[in-house]
Amino acid sequence: MPPYLIFRLYGAMASWGEIAVGEFRPTSDHPGRSAVLGLIGAALGIRRDEEERLRALADGYRIGVRLDAPGALLRDYHTSQVPASGSGRSRRTFRTRREELLAPADLVSTVLSTRDYRCDSVATIVIEALQGAPYPLDEVAAALMHPIFVLYLGRRSCPPGLPLEPVTVEAGSLVEALAAADASSKSTHFLRPLYRKKRYGTPPVQRLFWEEGMEAGLSDGVQSVPRRDHPLSRRRWQFRDRTEHQAVLAPREEG
Repeated sequence: MPPYLIFRLYGAMASWGEIAVGEFRPTSDHPGRSAVLGLIGAALGIRRDEEERLRALADGYRIGVRLDAPGALLRDYHTSQVPASGSGRSRRTFRTRREELLAPADLVSTVLSTRDYRCDSVATIVIEALQGAPYPLDEVAAALMHPIFVLYLGRRSCPPGLPLEPVTVEAGSLVEALAAADASSKSTHFLRPLYRKKRYGTPPVQRLFWEEGMEAGLSDGVQSVPRRDHPLSRRRWQFRDRTEHQAVLAPREEG
């Protein structure tokens, strides 16, 4: 049976970016491939300009997501003052937000955008390593417990609200692996109110999302949709399409 790494993402706010056009920044209801890989990369200490390490990370793992609670949508009309970075020889680099705010007034402009967030969302992530993966799953789990860079849920303003509780299990499918991880979780007691049917529909359900090649352990009610979130280049902000499978799991039993 293959090994899986499983950890849980909960936060008061999260933003799982979708394709953005103009000033509107939407969010999916569950984390995509690029968001999960970015979080793992931060934990391992991979910088954004290390293209080869990021490419190896993207090509080395498959990712599944169980959406436990979608959370409530929050829409923010956002204003931000940003200095022009220039180009060529006149290009400027601002290393901190303080440096940006201290820039000459004639260089600063105001950026307007509408940004979506999910409040009190919960997602359980499943990672499967492929042959030639750059880091063994145990090393990734250790990094998630003691990350090198600060972890956040899509945006820097969205830190995790609980420890990620990474565990590695061996199972024949995603459903079996998730059941094994649930049995050892310490945070279920704190998250149970978010699962209740009076907040998120009747009856409460979970949805499972997984990539091509993963054994989900499900055969009925499977849908497949394209999603453009496989990162190709962080420097050029390039992504490619992948196929994401999804299905609704059995209603959760309330405790």
